[in-house]
Amino acid sequence: MPFRPVAPEKLSHAVVRQIEELILRGILRPGERLPSERELAERLNVSRPSLRDAIAQLQASGLLSAKPGAGIYVAEVLGSAFAPALVELFERHEEAVFDYLSFRRDMEALAAERAAKYGSDTDLAVVQAVFDKMEAVHSKRNAEEEAQLDAQFHMAIIEASHNVVMLHMMRSMYELLRGGVFYNRQVMFKQRTSRAALLDQHRAINDALQARDPVGARAAIEKHLNFVEASLNDQQKAERNEEIARQRLQHETE
Repeated sequence: MPFRPVAPEKLSHAVVRQIEELILRGILRPGERLPSERELAERLNVSRPSLRDAIAQLQASGLLSAKPGAGIYVAEVLGSAFAPALVELFERHEEAVFDYLSFRRDMEALAAERAAKYGSDTDLAVVQAVFDKMEAVHSKRNAEEEAQLDAQFHMAIIEASHNVVMLHMMRSMYELLRGGVFYNRQVMFKQRTSRAALLDQHRAINDALQARDPVGARAAIEKHLNFVEASLNDQQKAERNEEIARQRLQHETE
């Protein structure tokens, strides 16, 4: 018969499993510092030797890393699903920008649909809280702060979809965006018309989510990212036209 004796689980194994789950669910994020050994042992209600054993196992598996004199951190490598050579390749080829936006449109439309269906009331409260901050910041005309909240808003929707594979993949995608690999998101907030349009688009997304309207949430995400794509396309055309105009001016003045 396929039965085996039941052995009591080591405390360190239970600690490993709990920290793994927090990382998997995106609650502990890449680069985030864990509490001190004493505080963490108290929170988990385990001895410090058991905690050290668990931390060592998580370091060996590559999920945690130690910084001398600074503490234990969630490994930074977990924030990127792309090899450095591939990231550099993305940066050198313009068409990657539009493939990136197409991928985001497909994934985020699905995430918004799932969030409207499966997100808890607390999940949707997080989305609402981020959008409220977006509205409050709008009058300040701070492009950097607006861009940060834009990313938080979209990531809150991904988190509310409750799909851990999508969560980590999209977090990697946003890291590439934050690092300027594809385009500078702040460009989208420079013109008055774009800023107002973007806020209205995010409002439509939020309204559909709060109404738990999956079809409306999907449509609002698609409309928003279609607008972003068209704006970037116009920007690239304008930059090419300006380069040609400069060449003509230089030719005429020589």
